[in-house]
Amino acid sequence: MFKNSKVVICGVGNVGATTAYTIVNQGLCEQLVLIDVRKDKAYAEALDMSHAIHFMNRNMHVWSGDYSDCSDADVVIITASAPMPKDSHDRLEMLRPSLHIVKDIVQSVMASGFSGIFVVISNPVDIMSYFTWKVSGLPRNQVIGSGTNLDSARLAYELGSMYDLDSKSVQAYVLGEHGDSEVISWGTAIIGGKNIDNVLVDNADRTKDMTKEALRRQTVEAGWEIFNRKGNTSYGIAASVTAIVKSIMFNENAIYPVSVCMNGEYGIKDVFISMPTIIDSNGAREIVGIHLKDDELAALKKSAELMKAFYPQLDNVD
Repeated sequence: MFKNSKVVICGVGNVGATTAYTIVNQGLCEQLVLIDVRKDKAYAEALDMSHAIHFMNRNMHVWSGDYSDCSDADVVIITASAPMPKDSHDRLEMLRPSLHIVKDIVQSVMASGFSGIFVVISNPVDIMSYFTWKVSGLPRNQVIGSGTNLDSARLAYELGSMYDLDSKSVQAYVLGEHGDSEVISWGTAIIGGKNIDNVLVDNADRTKDMTKEALRRQTVEAGWEIFNRKGNTSYGIAASVTAIVKSIMFNENAIYPVSVCMNGEYGIKDVFISMPTIIDSNGAREIVGIHLKDDELAALKKSAELMKAFYPQLDNVD
């Protein structure tokens, strides 16, 4: 880890606390600060993790702090959002109540003098990433949403399970919105160097009746499968965000499908959607241009337009 490296997490509910523990477990920074409106909760989580460090062969300092601690942070992770409406299956329903929460956080962080990188988890993550970018005034490369990084892992898991493979042998990107309009880039999806179309055909006995659309729907619904049974999703998103933070902190230049501000790629501009992106110590270094099929490109543009349609609601948030 880099000397004096610092990560701050704003919001230590299930997702924030699990993300914090995953970062501690991997030793990604020297200092980890937890901020929450429930100060006792943040204090208790930090103290609990501090005790755990004894068994991890590392020297990290974890504490509960306030927004002044963001002044010299390398990364600030935003996990706070309004509770999901009961029986809802639409992340966009969280938009209005969550806007006030995220705006207060971003303004407080920026007031500290923060000039690092925001990593946004709060749902609806694509819209919240755009909102964070506009409120913060930071360059577009310094705001990254967790986006479809986890969705892509879920797709890889499903494909790996179908063929009894390690999911890391699957490379398949989910693009666009983290939600119902997300798009799978089937044209670039490969397993062991073999295009997914050929895999599906050549392994018909194992593929059975599974279709691309069924796989897409499973990917979209995977989070709800977990949420409906335990009330939250935490481990997957924590691991996904930790991978993003690791690429920033260690300047890894890893490629992940994350929510970033499009700058004319595919004819899409100033909209946050997920695309494969090189992530380094400066944030979103470069969006990777991949060859999309015509129907995939049309679906990606439709997803972007859906996100953009919500932007007028972001004006005049108190």
